[in-house]
Amino acid sequence: MTQMTRRQFLATGGTACAVASAGFFRCAQQQPAIKTIPLGVQLYSVRQECEKDFVATIKQVAEIGYQGVEFAGFYNYAAQDLKTILDDHGLLCCGSHTPLADLAPETIEATIEFNAILGNKYLIVPWLPEEKRQTVDDWKKLASDFNALAEKVRAHNMQVGYHNHDFEFKPLEGQLPWDVFAQNTNNDVILQLDTGNCSLGGGDALATLVKYPGRAVTIHLKEHSATNPEAILGEGDIPWKEVFAFCETKGATEWYIVEEEKDIYPPLEAIAKCYANFQSLKS
Repeated sequence: MTQMTRRQFLATGGTACAVASAGFFRCAQQQPAIKTIPLGVQLYSVRQECEKDFVATIKQVAEIGYQGVEFAGFYNYAAQDLKTILDDHGLLCCGSHTPLADLAPETIEATIEFNAILGNKYLIVPWLPEEKRQTVDDWKKLASDFNALAEKVRAHNMQVGYHNHDFEFKPLEGQLPWDVFAQNTNNDVILQLDTGNCSLGGGDALATLVKYPGRAVTIHLKEHSATNPEAILGEGDIPWKEVFAFCETKGATEWYIVEEEKDIYPPLEAIAKCYANFQSLKS
């Protein structure tokens, strides 16, 4: 074997290092960045407490550690008063469950104005009347309506979206309503996946997220267990580590939102346990 000079060795080694470095940086660039997603809570989880003493409930939500709240009703407060209460407790508004009637032509401007004052960007429809979702064509019509609503609120830096229950994952005329709705709405219509409701209906929460990347701008973290109906976040069948990994890389998710409605614990205790379990899952 011919002996290599020191100069030749260094030159060859330097080239190899440069090639290796270039490969490393290419790999690094190909890996999606991991984002930190804040955690909010859907106030429907503590609705009775909110009705009794809204300010005290918001204080407790903040003390648990949540960073935002999603509204499901405004408890007769003006928008500016709600904003002041949130500000006083260091909380943000991470959405509002907005009835479809509040997005009708005669009400949408007032809805936009209210939510703009509140600092809310996400108008999520939480329920659809049964008569509006009887057929696949009904779901296509709904998708068209949501596209039109998205166009109306876009100028106000807002998005509309839809929150699923279980029936969207049960076949209708050979199709899943969730797929029909997702595939006929524009990308800026939020698909607010409720993981527990999805699983309850027979769907796969993780597979659904992966199928529609970038659409779950906000996501409801709700547990589901085939064997334990009282399971709360982190105690059931949903693969949370994989869900979080997707949301934080390819999901374009802006908020995690806990929703807990089981009666096993008092509501504030339930959302506190969910918060603690979330922190354990993320550690």
